[in-house]
Amino acid sequence: MKPGPLFAVWAGSALVLNLIVGAGLLALRPVAGTAEAWPPVLLWTVWLAPLTWAGLAQITFFGRVAGSNLARAAAVLLVPATLAVSGSLAPVMFWWPESPDGATAAVEAESEADAANTSLPLTDDTIAQQARLLDAALQGLRAPQPGRVNVYAATYAPNASEDVFMRESAVVAKTMRERFGADGRLVELVANRATTDTLPWGTPANLRATLMRMAAVMDRERDVLFVHLTSHGGADGKLANDTWPLQTEPMTPDLLKRWLDEAGVRWRVISVSACYSGSWIEPLAGDGTLVMTAADAEHTSYGCGKRSPLTFFGRAMYEEELRRTRSFTEAHAAARKVIEVREQEAGKTDGYSNPQISLGTGISAVLRRLEDELGAR
Repeated sequence: MKPGPLFAVWAGSALVLNLIVGAGLLALRPVAGTAEAWPPVLLWTVWLAPLTWAGLAQITFFGRVAGSNLARAAAVLLVPATLAVSGSLAPVMFWWPESPDGATAAVEAESEADAANTSLPLTDDTIAQQARLLDAALQGLRAPQPGRVNVYAATYAPNASEDVFMRESAVVAKTMRERFGADGRLVELVANRATTDTLPWGTPANLRATLMRMAAVMDRERDVLFVHLTSHGGADGKLANDTWPLQTEPMTPDLLKRWLDEAGVRWRVISVSACYSGSWIEPLAGDGTLVMTAADAEHTSYGCGKRSPLTFFGRAMYEEELRRTRSFTEAHAAARKVIEVREQEAGKTDGYSNPQISLGTGISAVLRRLEDELGAR
């Protein structure tokens, strides 16, 4: 065979080979998935096996049809060279594969990046939805039951960077509904991506609006307003907030007291689950107020990290002790002992958190009446 036709036959066979290999790879995809997920052994086998077979077949074919020894020698040299070029043009994953876990690692990295994104989504739809959620929560507050001490409750979790505060808000809300009859008289304010479509955000503006609305609905001479605040706390008395990219100011005890005074709330139960929260006692204390904190003004509380299901205070006080009694003071006293033991077992290094409490004379009588009424139900 002359060189021209011989070259044409060789080029045609190479084209057919590429089509066959490509079709084979497409057929494998539904069974084995994308090539990025294949182990290196499979990648090399799938690619080298047809190339090797094609090379041997072409050398055999040209060795038979080539007329001269020179043509046979040229075929033997050219076929491997062209196959090498063809192999080098394969997708990069065939000749430079990722590690066996490369695809999985990429997916996990993407998932971790999504999980690490704790910022609140600020879109037109989200802002509109948040306005609807707050309005529905406030307008849906039930009127007080006449002749009884009703509990109106608000939870405030303004730190979107830690899910533990979202979980604590849910636990406290559940306890207030089930143990203190606050169902229909409770608003959860939580800054967290996970609850953006279901709960109003924990922002100072939302908390103030909630306090004002509750004060307008409740019987201020008889009913009790319960507020639980949970976040990181600073030695300066500020309750940390993380509502990025929404710009909000941290809550302080003075600000909370001012809003409660403006709303005309007489009977108050305030629970602060944060480090150094004992600094909230003095600014909030009064005849009509019960203040409970997770720590004194000199120590951190415990259990507010990313891996914590609940803070130590939230767990002991609201998941455990208030399930045994409806007395806030008894539950707080019992929780103090439990927390001290657990902090020692956990190896807390900066000393006992030392939860604090302040009970006004006036609120004490109201809470005793509440306990009696709840116990009779």
